[in-house]
Amino acid sequence: MVTKIYLIRHGETEGAETKRYKGHLDVPLSENGIEQMKRVASFIVGADPCVCPESDKSLNKGQPQRVAPTNNMLTAIYSSDLSRAVKSAEIIAGPYGLKPVIIPELRERNFGIWEGMSFDEIKEKHPDEFKAWASNPLEHSPMGGESTIEVRDRTVRALGKILNQSTEHRTQSTDRNKTIAIVAHGGINRIMLCEFLGIPLENIFRVEQDYGCLNIIEMWDDYPVVKLINGRIL
Repeated sequence: MVTKIYLIRHGETEGAETKRYKGHLDVPLSENGIEQMKRVASFIVGADPCVCPESDKSLNKGQPQRVAPTNNMLTAIYSSDLSRAVKSAEIIAGPYGLKPVIIPELRERNFGIWEGMSFDEIKEKHPDEFKAWASNPLEHSPMGGESTIEVRDRTVRALGKILNQSTEHRTQSTDRNKTIAIVAHGGINRIMLCEFLGIPLENIFRVEQDYGCLNIIEMWDDYPVVKLINGRIL
């Protein structure tokens, strides 16, 4: 039994021209972010023969056209509860007539007093703390924010919940393979990818996650195979 996972970072947000820690702040998608998610949706539709090609046009109209389901059909989509992720998930879910399942544990890391601050502002006001955090995010944390272990624990808990639901659906269906999507955030996706790849958490910043990027993982029972990391749909 195989579960294909499309792991997606939400689209670009308003004010993205300045790099800053948004964390739990509820920042909306920019127009470019919406277009990024439409391209990701089109890519997934193109990889899924159960959705008619005409539905590419329906991405803007919200009128999906579907044919008989196959093992490649997107059967569920899960999202962080922050609006930038929810909106992204809604765009991807549209061609399938799905409603995103909201999982608060997929929310981005709480960055404490750094929330809303730009990288330059943090470097100026808290240079030693920022340098320590950047050099080893496992040993150090954003000031007043969540530790990497705390974020890892809730992320892995959420992922386990998602995979368990997928397994239950497979056992109740004649289709032994399933395809799902997860829309989350840069920090959350990095932690999931480290878990899938067996990478020590102090190396999470070695995994890039751009706005609107796509990662593809196949779960062969309990064995993950990472097929794509930080894919950009142009």
